[in-house]
Amino acid sequence: MDRNLGRGEEPQDSALGDRQGLAGHRPGAPHATPPNPSEDPARSLRRTLPQAWAIISPYWSSEDRWAARGLLLAVVLLTLGMVYLTVLLNQWNNTFYSALQDKNLAAFRGQLFRVTWLIAIFIFLAVYQVYLIQMLEIRWRRWLTDRYLSTWLADGAYYRMQLQGSETDNPDQRIAEDVHLLAAHTLGLFTGGLRAVVTLVTFVAILWGLSGTLIVPVGGFSIPMPGYMVWVAVLYAIAGTWVTDRLGRPLVGLNFDRQRYEADFRFSLVRFRENTEGVALYRGEADEFRGFRERFEDVVRNWWGIMRRQKRMTYFTSGYGLGAWIVPSIVAAPRYFRGELGLGGLMQTSQAFQQVQDALSFFVQSYKEIAAWCAVVERLAGFERALERVRLQTASGGGVQRVEGGASHLTVEGVDLYRPDGQPLMANINLSLLRGDTVLLGGASGSGKSTLVRAIAGIWPFGRGEIRATRDARILFLPQRPYLPIGLLRDVVSYPMPAGGVDDGTLREALEVVELTELAGRLDEAAHWALQLSPGEQQRIAFARALVQKPDWLFLDEATSAVDEATEARLYRLVRERLAETTVFSIGHQATLRPFHARWLMVQLSEKGPASIVEIPATPDAGTGHGPFLHDKGAAKPQYREP
Repeated sequence: MDRNLGRGEEPQDSALGDRQGLAGHRPGAPHATPPNPSEDPARSLRRTLPQAWAIISPYWSSEDRWAARGLLLAVVLLTLGMVYLTVLLNQWNNTFYSALQDKNLAAFRGQLFRVTWLIAIFIFLAVYQVYLIQMLEIRWRRWLTDRYLSTWLADGAYYRMQLQGSETDNPDQRIAEDVHLLAAHTLGLFTGGLRAVVTLVTFVAILWGLSGTLIVPVGGFSIPMPGYMVWVAVLYAIAGTWVTDRLGRPLVGLNFDRQRYEADFRFSLVRFRENTEGVALYRGEADEFRGFRERFEDVVRNWWGIMRRQKRMTYFTSGYGLGAWIVPSIVAAPRYFRGELGLGGLMQTSQAFQQVQDALSFFVQSYKEIAAWCAVVERLAGFERALERVRLQTASGGGVQRVEGGASHLTVEGVDLYRPDGQPLMANINLSLLRGDTVLLGGASGSGKSTLVRAIAGIWPFGRGEIRATRDARILFLPQRPYLPIGLLRDVVSYPMPAGGVDDGTLREALEVVELTELAGRLDEAAHWALQLSPGEQQRIAFARALVQKPDWLFLDEATSAVDEATEARLYRLVRERLAETTVFSIGHQATLRPFHARWLMVQLSEKGPASIVEIPATPDAGTGHGPFLHDKGAAKPQYREP
């Protein structure tokens, strides 16, 4: 029988705070600061572009640079080819409509044939432009994902970032979604911007030649204005850009918040799915529903803000786009009616004006994508800053130091441990563990027992002192809630060792001796094992790992809290029989663990300062429940009682 609701119910350590935050954002933790919607756009751009360059540039000098540069060059050439075909189609407008005006049937048919192959080539170039952009995007995304994953996982950065309450919320969303959006938006804006620039340069020359000279009477003078339609297009685009920026500037901050709210809502659903049994036992559905509604209300409120802002922008951009279609005909009409332009010339001029105006209006048309891109850059820049802070802290050598020691012992010397807020937790810890030792550490919940194990593991950054152990030592930690990856059962049992390095017979035998015989034949089955197995079965999987990996040092943190006493005794006997040379360091409250350990330690609380660790001599009445964990004969009485 699994002791799911008894011995395993207490949290391991209050020093860590809300443990759900280790998988994602902790509700109430600080968020990254969104962009200021009232900030001057030039200043905002000056801040965003260096950040974007710092994120984007490493890929183009990476080991994948030649393939990336080749694909980018191909995309550029295809874009230039599409602009050239647009020029040919502009010329076709003149010839085609002139044929209509002259009622020239032969020329009309010839132009229909010509436009057919022009359109066919244009479609071919457009298809391969999209195809190669997508190819470059996935290569870039794969490289960025590998880079962020390796940095995030290195030196326990993922754990330290959550402990320190950094500005980075939902790092999983940064890697899974923001990296994708960065690659997609950057390539989209680059190709769109390139096409706009080339189109502008090309069609300004065409429109200048087609515009002729407009004579503007001013008082008694006449002022000639060559290429006047170019100036009309420039003024039209400048006005549109200014209004669009004024209307759309808040979208940057709204898009930034949208990513955060969506990720928070998604994380709450994932966390619920992974804790369905606990919610069902507590009958906590109503409370969970309220939590879901509260998080989704943030999504809805943000969405309404985006809707209102985009509605205002759509009013303007729709009218702006229709005006760009009408304005050139109105401006060019006087020359047409004076006979200076034929119908073909009028149509060519109108189309050239639209191309110039379209190129100049790239900012207007792409504002939503630019706003989303800026928000993504801000989020990834915040993620990189958090990773860099962790890297510098690790490189500076602060905190508890890992020092090379002897192969036969592990030593904790003068270690002080602090909570994340800087409050002292434990002080002056001095321990020496020899090969083959069996040590049991007890103490009140929240006194720092699990934190000491984290410090020995090298993942607790808040403290000072030294931990001496050989770097080649094989150390295995079994927490109260074992981590079971999603995948094949053989990968779960051998984790974190590669499954290929352990033969199936060894894995099956380990499962059988921990009394999971029914799982021994399911090594090739893939599942979400953390949801399928009970807490007690998961803890037995962890013991099977220990038997398979045969560590030199084994740390068990409440590792049998979810199994019955008989199973607990069998598991510990297995460890002592099969891992006789392994040092076993256990954390536990229950008296039933004492017979399996030769040394007993206890966390002694103090009303005036941090806790300390004292060693208690083993006595013959160890297994009675009335041993030294209840009474210390020394001067200081440990403030601990059995549950």
